[in-house]
Amino acid sequence: MTLPATTTSRYPLLGLYLRLTAVPFFWGGTFIAGRVISAELPPATAGCIRFVFATLALLIALHLTEGLSVLKRVTRAQWAGTFVLGLTGIMLYNICFFNALKYMPASRTSLFIALNPVVTLILAAVFFGDRITLTRWFGVALALVGVLVVVTHGDLTQLAGSFGAGELSMIVAVSAWAIYTLRGRKLLRELSPLLTTLLAALWGTLLLALCAIPELPRLHVEHINLKVFAGLFYLGVFGTAVGFVWYYQGVSRIGAAKTVIFNNLVPVFGVLLGWLLLGEQLTPSLIVGGLLAITGVFLVNRP
Repeated sequence: MTLPATTTSRYPLLGLYLRLTAVPFFWGGTFIAGRVISAELPPATAGCIRFVFATLALLIALHLTEGLSVLKRVTRAQWAGTFVLGLTGIMLYNICFFNALKYMPASRTSLFIALNPVVTLILAAVFFGDRITLTRWFGVALALVGVLVVVTHGDLTQLAGSFGAGELSMIVAVSAWAIYTLRGRKLLRELSPLLTTLLAALWGTLLLALCAIPELPRLHVEHINLKVFAGLFYLGVFGTAVGFVWYYQGVSRIGAAKTVIFNNLVPVFGVLLGWLLLGEQLTPSLIVGGLLAITGVFLVNRP
């Protein structure tokens, strides 16, 4: 007996939503790994090594799926388009990300990720004419409140803090990621998510390597210990090669607005991983805030 067409058509989308839920899980762990790495390596150097791992993983994945020959068919316009992705979502984002972690705790840094959907939706509406319904705006707001509850442990007075170099770095990082998300939409009509991510990673690695040159006097090989190496490997393979491709699969299939809202689960998973891996306390605020964030994601992704 075969399933009705309407039922079978939902299974690929269900798989996509599961992958999009796994992405913030991977990214929640990047703040723990990033905090360890930022204490030992300068920002551009850390980002460059991260994307060396990522690029190698993406090349292997492309070889096993589409074949490396597809690189020969990439046009000059597509190379130029992916340069913008490498400049914003990879070079600029990573330098700001690692720089912020030098000045702020991981929990406060992850809070700024909750601004991603808001910034992306505003840019999409202003520059691309996207129509954002009231239900989706409510979902974004609800998810944002959920994140605030999780990160502040229910004490919103914690939001009142000095605005310094770390906070400014994350504002730039969030804006860069919004551009990466929206600029990628056009390219994803022509290239697969895997190929798009690989080309962006190639550009990003090159740009980060150039930015890392002035940091060489501050780099000492002994700083790359086992913890740092493991963190960079995790960031490169899971936080980037897997996470970025699945993220762009979402942008390609359900759009930027519905995909970017999953970023609000990043701080939730970050706190949850702290409980699982570091023995941190599981508080009622995590449960309540997590439920609010998940409900917000559901509202934004309603048909």
